[in-house]
Amino acid sequence: MDYRAVERAILERGVEWDFEPTLDRIAALLDLLGSPQRAYPVIHIAGTNGKTSTARLTEALLKERNLRVGRFTSPHLVSMRERITVDGEPLSEERFAQVYEEIIPYVELADTQGRRIQFFELLTAMAFAAFADTPVDVAVIETGMGGSWDATNVADGTVCVITPISLDHTDRLGPDIPSIAGEKAGIIKPGATAILAQQELAAAEVLMRRSAEVGAVVAREGLEFGVMSREVAIGGQLLTLRGLKGVYDEVYLPLYGAHQAGNAACALAAVEALTGGDDPLDADLVRQAFAQASSPGRMEVVRRTPTVVIDAAHNPGGMQATLEGLHEAFDFAKVIGVVAVMRDKDVEGLLELLEPMVDEIIVTRNSSPRSLTADELAALAEPIFGEERVHVEDRLDDAIDKGIGIADAEGEFSGTGVLITGSVVTAGDARRLLKADGIR
Repeated sequence: MDYRAVERAILERGVEWDFEPTLDRIAALLDLLGSPQRAYPVIHIAGTNGKTSTARLTEALLKERNLRVGRFTSPHLVSMRERITVDGEPLSEERFAQVYEEIIPYVELADTQGRRIQFFELLTAMAFAAFADTPVDVAVIETGMGGSWDATNVADGTVCVITPISLDHTDRLGPDIPSIAGEKAGIIKPGATAILAQQELAAAEVLMRRSAEVGAVVAREGLEFGVMSREVAIGGQLLTLRGLKGVYDEVYLPLYGAHQAGNAACALAAVEALTGGDDPLDADLVRQAFAQASSPGRMEVVRRTPTVVIDAAHNPGGMQATLEGLHEAFDFAKVIGVVAVMRDKDVEGLLELLEPMVDEIIVTRNSSPRSLTADELAALAEPIFGEERVHVEDRLDDAIDKGIGIADAEGEFSGTGVLITGSVVTAGDARRLLKADGIR
């Protein structure tokens, strides 16, 4: 099978957001495959926001230590292949198809033994199998949703990272922070080291209780490790980080916002915990790794005149971090927002956060069937922004063109920027339309 045929076959197994939460199917499949998820140590990452960036930063540190690293993240921005990477590179189309063909007989056997293997479960199994076959020295695994019943939770993380928890996927994870934290905490396994990003008190209490119950070692951002100082720098920020084993200064991070500094601190602590011993990492290694880090679709500048920033924020916690980072890192006199949002999100919450920061908003839709239409989003935006500040474009490409046109009309030196946001799919669609580099 060629790559496109494989992609279609995977998509025929359903959609990422519609599934029955259980580990039974993926556990049965991986048993048939010989438990590839046990062939290497795992750093397992859950949380509401920052998972993918933290995974990429963790990978960068491990690679700089000359380790072969497998990384599994979701969802993808442009290509399904982005989800499964080895040494920072997505599987080639040929290799992706080969992995699928190697495991599909076992998938079909599992299908006959019970319920059909679903979309995310199949990709998870492909990642575990590809990493075992390579083989990798360590795998960095991001949960898809939740933790306890997420398909990735068939792996037992030597190190577990919980990024900031806020309200999202409440129909699946529960109506409040403690419920959601309880699901995320399910990745913390007996004897693991739990790296906890700064959390709301309600989330922190749940995570600490789970860690105590399973005998996990706990390291908390702001107590055992964290960001000691940071200042805005050209193209990112300059950090001093306190890890679990040492202090690392003059660390340049080419990512914007306090949230990315926190992600870097969590990644650093995770790698220190994995290495064992008491010696700190080589400071130059840390500087080199983070200086080369990237996180596409996360406060990503894809055009300079006018400045166009793409961000995948899709819940209020993520949007708050994005807007704080935008205010800190960019001296925009005026911001034009291009926004497309999924209908199952807290749309009013997102719009209310955007309103003080965005001078004009262009509402549109993205390529997902879950996207609100432009008219539906306009009906929610107009009471918040006022009708005169809301523009409606049915297509994202037209919305982007309109946003750039408004910014251009203000003049090159007006300090007007364009922010494209509201969803991971929106970010991915925008990257494709604006021809941002590659799929890495």
